[in-house]
Amino acid sequence: MAEVKLLKTWSSHFALRVVWALKLKGVQFDSIEEDLSNKSPLLLQHNPVYKKIPVLVHNGRAISESLVILEYIDETWKQYPLLPDDPYERARARFWAKFSDDKVFPSIWGVFIKQGKEQEEAFAQVFENFSFLEEELRGKKFFGGEKIGYADLALGWIAERVFELEEIGVKVIEKEKFPLVSAWMQEFLKVRVIKESLPPHEKLVTKMRGIREKYLGAAHPK
Repeated sequence: MAEVKLLKTWSSHFALRVVWALKLKGVQFDSIEEDLSNKSPLLLQHNPVYKKIPVLVHNGRAISESLVILEYIDETWKQYPLLPDDPYERARARFWAKFSDDKVFPSIWGVFIKQGKEQEEAFAQVFENFSFLEEELRGKKFFGGEKIGYADLALGWIAERVFELEEIGVKVIEKEKFPLVSAWMQEFLKVRVIKESLPPHEKLVTKMRGIREKYLGAAHPK
């Protein structure tokens, strides 16, 4: 039987992508929680280059970087394919996954940690990015079509985090302006393995509130 371990932290949305992929495919794995303020020898051994989570260890061999791990999982365990067969559609799924990390995450992070004019500029970027996502979802339930695919897992953190952001007073999406994205978020979170793998809501809200206060305090010291 294959030995599968996942080095992660409870709050990392990058690690959550990997958890979702493994569970959608029905792969049994051991979850190893890391403390990034005191990185374990195991993490440093398996990811000496970036020294970050997530790291998937499969039969003693380590793979790092969440999107790379997703592709490895899809190629290793064939049940519930995440990427489509068509080369063009595969390329598009990879494009939107990269868009998530290169464009969507930085813009939402900017809204999260900034105020005033800088936050307004970040909001404008969020609006533009969500407009692209809204257009991509036309005629589709998920980015992967009728079921969750690679791009959905890459972008799924949006569905998971926007509610925590709203609870601390940061609203990044208006349902009226982005009905397809809003519907996608609801459908995504309805899927059992997705819903069951979410981090504890109150604990995450508390952590995010602390991060926001820290950044805002640093920007405007007393």
